[in-house]
Parts: sequence; C-alpha cells; structure tokens
Amino acid sequence: MARTVWDSTVGKKTVMAVSGIVMLLYLVAHMIGNLKIFFGAGEFNHYAHWLRTVGEPFMHYEWTLWIVRVVLVVAVIAHAVSAYQLSRRDIKARPSKYVHKKARASYATRTMRWGGIILALFIVWHLLDLTTGTVHSGGFETGKPYQNVVDTFSTWYGNVIYIVAMLAVGLHIRHGFWSAAQTLGIGSRTRDRALKTTANALALLLTAGFLAVPVGVMTGVVS
Repeated sequence: MARTVWDSTVGKKTVMAVSGIVMLLYLVAHMIGNLKIFFGAGEFNHYAHWLRTVGEPFMHYEWTLWIVRVVLVVAVIAHAVSAYQLSRRDIKARPSKYVHKKARASYATRTMRWGGIILALFIVWHLLDLTTGTVHSGGFETGKPYQNVVDTFSTWYGNVIYIVAMLAVGLHIRHGFWSAAQTLGIGSRTRDRALKTTANALALLLTAGFLAVPVGVMTGVVS
C-alpha cells in the first residue's frame, strides 16, 4: 500500500508537501533562535546550550537535538528524492515536438530546482562551518557559538554564501508554501489570494530574519 502511494504522482507531491512543512516549521524556530544573538553573547550561548539539554533528565544530553536532526535529514531526503522523481516524470511526459518559447511559469517556479541544489550545498557548508568547525574561517571554539557566528560573518565569502542561500530559501518558500497548500487540499479559488499573500509574507519574514544576523555583524551591531 505504501509503495503504491509512493509510486503515484499524488503520493510524491504529498511527501513533498509534508516534508516541506516540517522544514518550514524548523526554519521558523531556527530564525527565532538566531535572533537571540542581538541580546548578546551570554543569551545566545545559553540558548545554544539549552538546545542540547532539552528534555533532561528524561532525555540524555543532546538526545532531543539528535532526534530533531534525524527528522530533518529524513524530511530533506524525502523532499529531494520526490522532487527529483517528479521532475524526471514531468520531462518524460512532455511531448518533445512541442516547444514553448514563452515561459509560462513564475521566476520562483523556474528556479526551484537550482534553489534546491543551492540549499543542499549550503546545508553541507553550514554544518561544516558552525557545527563541526571543519571549514570555519577563524579558530572554531566548541561551546562558544556566538563568537563562531561573528567569525563566519566577518569574512566576505561567509556573507556571500549565506545571503545567496537565504535568498534561495525565500524563493523556495514563496512557491513551495502555495504549492503545498494545493497538494494538501487547503487551496481553493476563494483562498488562493490569501494563500499567496501568506506565502509572500512568510518568505519575506524568514529571509529578512535570517539576513539580519550577517547584516548585524557587518554593521557592527553584533561584535
């Protein structure tokens, strides 16, 4: 039964929608947490430590965080695989003899594939930079996330990578939220305008919220 659902176009679109919502909820929480950096090193470092102790003493140190990480990895893989397979299915179903010279999709729609690739590469860089410290620009210090973040956004390439990725996030959310609503049956002709407005507002809010951190470092507000 599960295999039949997965093999169907509707099933793959549903997987994309549900996994996308999981990632969106994470992004909202992550953005709120990131903004704690404007309250100083003590507040931000305490927040980072709290993430590792959530659920104690019932949960061991970092167990809750690892559960969140596993769920996110599953969501990202499910989202990427279903998107790729839907894309291949769409290409195979498209008659090659008909060539549409005029683009009928929005800019966000046409860049969803490249946006997904950019975000996948960014996630790898982001983890290697601020989680493991493997590609960190300065002297990575475990337990001092505030200073590690400041180090990253004190470099031009750290800012460029992050800003490009966050703009891709905004475009992805702008199209993906509305598309997920249609897939899950929430969308309708009467709700279409409200859903698109919500998608635009979410994309703008999250993009601005994430970009506030590197801008804060570049302007000296965070140092």
